[in-house]
Amino acid sequence: IHVTDLANAHISALQALLDGMKKTATYNLGNGLGYSVKEVIEMCEKVTGKKANVVMADRRAGDPARLVASSDKIHAELGWKAQISLEKIIASAWNWHQNSTKMNSK
Repeated sequence: IHVTDLANAHISALQALLDGMKKTATYNLGNGLGYSVKEVIEMCEKVTGKKANVVMADRRAGDPARLVASSDKIHAELGWKAQISLEKIIASAWNWHQNSTKMNSK
């Protein structure tokens, strides 16, 4: 998830505590779908316009076939849901990286 979605989840939880609606709780945060490494690489290439140097390999021993965080609990209790798409997450990171690189080269 995007850091903005993460921050909004914290704000929702804090507001629930301040309003006395909820005692402390633990939540998983995610979009409930997940993305494969291949999907993330393809989206990075789309957003940046650059081809990634990818080396395909078998899954490492112990790596899960699929790992997805469900945010059903926080959605049901606080109404929170991730809002920012993978494309926008990568675009945000790419923009930050480009600006950071420019600032560090001065």
